[in-house]
Amino acid sequence: MKKIFFLFLLVSVSSFSQEIALLKYSGGGDWYANPTSLPNLIRFCNSNINTRIKTKPSTVEPSNPDLLSYPFVHMTGHGNVVFSDSDVTNLRNYLTSGGFLHIDDNYGMDQYIRKEIKKIFPNNDLLEIPANHPIFQKPFPFPNGLPKIHEHDGTRAQAFGIFVDNKLVLLYTYECDLGDGWEDPEVHNDPANVRDKALKMGANIINYIFTN
Repeated sequence: MKKIFFLFLLVSVSSFSQEIALLKYSGGGDWYANPTSLPNLIRFCNSNINTRIKTKPSTVEPSNPDLLSYPFVHMTGHGNVVFSDSDVTNLRNYLTSGGFLHIDDNYGMDQYIRKEIKKIFPNNDLLEIPANHPIFQKPFPFPNGLPKIHEHDGTRAQAFGIFVDNKLVLLYTYECDLGDGWEDPEVHNDPANVRDKALKMGANIINYIFTN
């Protein structure tokens, strides 16, 4: 029944406006970082890939039953993350019922979030997503995989995922900082071509969840 419900949500996006959400988690990390990111990504997607997403994203807590109302939930921040038992149960239910969680390390989250992901999927390892995965292919091609947006530690950008029944349900972007690239230009003073790469990669993520 839950998967049928999510199928209805995804099909309905072609006819009705859909909402996406930002995850408000506990632990002290700044879940509210990058306030202009999602609105800018929504605007870009609605203009370039024919989505009809409501211009203002919602905010949802991990344990809230309303989580299942959103086909895409974004999570970011720099610091600590703690998922309670009820958070873990609801997130697992959400992700195994057709939902999608994108976690974007805004620098400093990595040491915390990996442990919390393991709570949700104790029997699944985070796998690096190869450059030939569909999420890097369309509508905008990224032949080398995840683009590097901000330097951080100077290492290569990596995309990791959790797969359920061979479908990507959780995307963790590391050493990349897509969300910074989605922000208003004056926030980080990124060159236009860098912001363009970030927004196009974000559009690929949105396209993936609405077409798979």
